[in-house]
Amino acid sequence: MVVTAIEPRRKGWSAVYIDGEFALNLDTQTLLENRFDVGREIDDEDLRDILALSNERRAKEKALWLISYRDHSKKELQEKIQRTCDPDAAAEAVARMEELGLVNDERFARQYARKLLLEKRMARRAAVFELTRKGIDRATAEAVLEEIDVDPRENIRAVLDKKYRSLQDEKTKRRAVAALQRLGYGWDDIRAVLEEYD
Repeated sequence: MVVTAIEPRRKGWSAVYIDGEFALNLDTQTLLENRFDVGREIDDEDLRDILALSNERRAKEKALWLISYRDHSKKELQEKIQRTCDPDAAAEAVARMEELGLVNDERFARQYARKLLLEKRMARRAAVFELTRKGIDRATAEAVLEEIDVDPRENIRAVLDKKYRSLQDEKTKRRAVAALQRLGYGWDDIRAVLEEYD
């Protein structure tokens, strides 16, 4: 097999043509670094190697791009990278980011827990569920949430004051109770706060 053409594409990709036919898109930088030029004779092993290198580079670039916007858990980051790269390259990129200290599940859990409890006004039970959904183990999630001192009834009051100014009619009360239950609050806390509003 002979590389007959390499054409630049958008976003750092290049189309590689082998024996006159389009074969695949590869990362342009990887092609340059490995001297993958027109006229080069290659075999299946060379093609697999350059494809693996291209995938690794793209996965690392995607990981850096994602964590430049906000912190991610390892699981969340790997799932997002896997949308555009193969699973092995995604796992390797996440491991590299963790090695560099750019991804840390405990740090992510602390930041996200504060957001869930103090901004979104969730109950601890719902916050544990959200953290485990993001890939944080249950023990870490519970430990991190214990560090944050939040009164559930204060949070319920904050939600009611922000979204439900008038709790006079029964329909609005039911909607408020349903919303608070979705946020993970138990009936005892909800009822106690609603009695204050009556």
